[in-house]
Amino acid sequence: MQKSAVHAFAPSGQAKAQDTHKSEAGLRKSKTMMYLVGAALVAGGGVAWYILSRPALPAGFAAGNGRLEATQIYVASKYPGRVKDILFNEGDTVETGQVVARMDTTSLEAQLREAQAQIKAAQDSRRVSLAQVAVKQADYNFAEKQYARSKDLVTRGAVSGQEAELDQARALADRAELVGAQADATRTISNIDAAQATADRLKSEINDAVLVAPLRARIETRLTEPGEVLPQGGRVFSLNNLADVYMYVFLPESVTGKVKIGSEARIVLDAAPQYPIRAFVSFVSPMAQFTPKTVETAEERHNLTFRVKLQIDPARLREYEALVKTGLPGMGYVRYDENAPWPESLQAKTANPQNLWTPTGSKSSN
Repeated sequence: MQKSAVHAFAPSGQAKAQDTHKSEAGLRKSKTMMYLVGAALVAGGGVAWYILSRPALPAGFAAGNGRLEATQIYVASKYPGRVKDILFNEGDTVETGQVVARMDTTSLEAQLREAQAQIKAAQDSRRVSLAQVAVKQADYNFAEKQYARSKDLVTRGAVSGQEAELDQARALADRAELVGAQADATRTISNIDAAQATADRLKSEINDAVLVAPLRARIETRLTEPGEVLPQGGRVFSLNNLADVYMYVFLPESVTGKVKIGSEARIVLDAAPQYPIRAFVSFVSPMAQFTPKTVETAEERHNLTFRVKLQIDPARLREYEALVKTGLPGMGYVRYDENAPWPESLQAKTANPQNLWTPTGSKSSN
């Protein structure tokens, strides 16, 4: 009976243990959910605080956020070949015409020496041909004189008509040989020109194997390394044109119609909010679109907007080159009312590359 009692009460104890384990697991899940909800509330509150704390723009202005962009160009090999030297790294600034890389030209230089040898051989052949022309010219001149004498002697009866005919035939043959020699000399000119053209082409390819920067730019990506074999048009560097920097912003349709090409604008980068950069509107998209996903909240993405390009004046870009980094987020401000004065916080200022400041206002340690 005691054993039966023990067996009878054992399942009840296990059930209690299971209930306790389930309650502890549920408590942990509840705490996790509370932490997640709290974090979401904090993040949402931070976003809401940022949006609400942003100063309202006066009438006549519109704003949108975007990222700094620059026209990208590539330095590429014109012909297939092996990369010999790479002279710059990512982040370096290069000037117009500066050598940035070299391709291996060993094979081209050997072909050039062959072409130059062919030029010399063709020139020697031409000298021989010209000498042959001189010989044939002399033979023809002598034959012509001999025939003239024979014709004169025939009239006097000193020479038979048959001999005069032989002299005439000899003069005609010498004339034909002279014409042939002159043709050979002309062909040597063509051979020289062909060999010279081959040499010029090889020299051009050797010059093209020295890759130069087409304009002042910053190297964004180094796409190859020495020793790699590139196809025709193989890319070596991608460059950002430091004279063509801009930002795209998306403005609502109610505002875009008032924005003129050339309207004054400001670009304020998150990295340097104390330096509003003067810009101007260089393009307004003729097609409306829904606001891109990365621009603002989901509610605003349902609104139709127009893409507006804010271009930084190339003449002033040198002042801000230290800040020109593609992908930097910021705000773009457009003045569509020419009579509205710019707010004090958006007055354009000149950036001093030697004394840049962080967004918090403290001096950068860099």
